[in-house]
Amino acid sequence: MPKRYRARKLAATGAAAVVAGSLLAGCGSSDDGIVLSFYTAADGAEQYAAAAQACTEQSGGAYRVEQRTLPKSANDQRLQLARRLAGNDRTLDLMTLDVVWTAEFAEAGWALPVPDDLEAKLRDGSVLEGPLATAEWLDPETEQKGKLYAVPLNSNTQLLWYRPDMVPNGQPPATWDDLIATAGENAASGKPAAIGVQAKQYEGFMVWFNTLLESAGGSVVGEDGTTVTLNDTPEHRAATEKALSIIKSVATAPGADPSVSQSDEGTARLGVEAGTMFAEVNYPFVLPGLKENAAAGGVSFLDLSTVPADQQDAAVNEVFRSAPYPSVNPGEPAKVTIGGFNIGVAKTTEHPDEAWAAVACLTDEQNQRNNAVDGGVPPVIRSLYDDPEFQAAYPAWEGVLGSIESAAVRPVSPAYQSISILLTDALNPPQNIDPVGDVDKLADLVRQAVNSEGLIP
Repeated sequence: MPKRYRARKLAATGAAAVVAGSLLAGCGSSDDGIVLSFYTAADGAEQYAAAAQACTEQSGGAYRVEQRTLPKSANDQRLQLARRLAGNDRTLDLMTLDVVWTAEFAEAGWALPVPDDLEAKLRDGSVLEGPLATAEWLDPETEQKGKLYAVPLNSNTQLLWYRPDMVPNGQPPATWDDLIATAGENAASGKPAAIGVQAKQYEGFMVWFNTLLESAGGSVVGEDGTTVTLNDTPEHRAATEKALSIIKSVATAPGADPSVSQSDEGTARLGVEAGTMFAEVNYPFVLPGLKENAAAGGVSFLDLSTVPADQQDAAVNEVFRSAPYPSVNPGEPAKVTIGGFNIGVAKTTEHPDEAWAAVACLTDEQNQRNNAVDGGVPPVIRSLYDDPEFQAAYPAWEGVLGSIESAAVRPVSPAYQSISILLTDALNPPQNIDPVGDVDKLADLVRQAVNSEGLIP
């Protein structure tokens, strides 16, 4: 473990030292052979279970993968994994890691480094670069970033979703300034003027801020995960000010969502469907959600209840479309902050060779295809996006691919959770943001988060 990291992880919870005895019973071997416990997020559990069964069958008896579901909340998922790992729970072999946990788990020694032969295969160009970067942290020998500690399973990214009848000439606004100007024009003419965003005090707000910041040419921390870069140069300060000014403008524009300080992905989707919002930045799940609600008569501007199934996609496209995420700088693609999950092997496993073989299977092309088509989350294998059958089954593929290829990742730091909590608390409510005066305050909060995690600034 790098020497700059202090042993605060093992004191993360008072129950950590005794947790193993009280957790779900299990073992790494049985009369039926090696059993690998695969702890997964609750969302997509059905796809994870199907993948576990498929990989068990493909192993030819070498091992059996048992899928186990973590709590619904991402924070609770992380906490349960941390407690199991700190308690040296031998029932934990494989785990889905939110892309923002990789650095923390690697730094703490909880996630094993990916074997060299598997890492070489992942770096042959078959995996999209953005998702691959989320699985990296420091090489234990060189202390330089670039070693993989997990294998990307899926990604997620946002697009601009809009009503073509509510924007000039039916064309999507290309920049945030254009989007905000359209909101003003709509408000003046009595049309829906609110923009759906994610701005309550939670991770979605951090994603929005980070996307704007990276798109403006800034960042929260440097490559080392500890150096604060919100205000370290005039260029970085200007980028932070620009990101904050956009957030404030969206929250205070004429016709803005009065509940924007409590907005999330769900409220943005429902706001558009209800006709109070003309556009939203959101994930691909909004499309099947809108179709389902329109078929039940729950969308104000679209009724699919009498439209034949083979004509519904065309009907939706007439009134609801996706476009690239709005740019901050004209002519420059936005750097959208990606999400998703990686699969890591826990330091507690008693069968690392079999565990890595299972990871390679769980993240293979077929399982990623199933995960996308059945669960809606984008795959990270580049060749899938060239497959006509996949394109037909995943209509938003082109916009999703473009967004991932120009993506940003959330600040890669073992202190990320503290950074996110402190920043989203300081930014909410967005109406009260001071784009110039808040820059140094935010930088101090990031520095505080880094120090609180036992990292040398």
